[in-house]
Amino acid sequence: MRSGPLITGGTLIGIGGLIALVGLAIAGSHLISATREWVEDLETPPSELAKLRWEQAKAAAASGASTWREHPNAKTRITRRSAALSSR
Repeated sequence: MRSGPLITGGTLIGIGGLIALVGLAIAGSHLISATREWVEDLETPPSELAKLRWEQAKAAAASGASTWREHPNAKTRITRRSAALSSR
């Protein structure tokens, strides 16, 4: 078996892997810088936006819970029939 083609193939795979890693590093750094620029251009910082959305969600949950508790159907007591009555 000749080892020349196998060594050439392995070398090309290694070189291709290095080129892919360099491309990944370049693309990653560009993506990070573009994201930083985008965040700086926002009127409201993401942390403030997250706080606002969290407060809105808490208010909506509290409103829904109080409405559920105050609904007329929530105030009626449902009792179960005894086993003897339900078997008829």
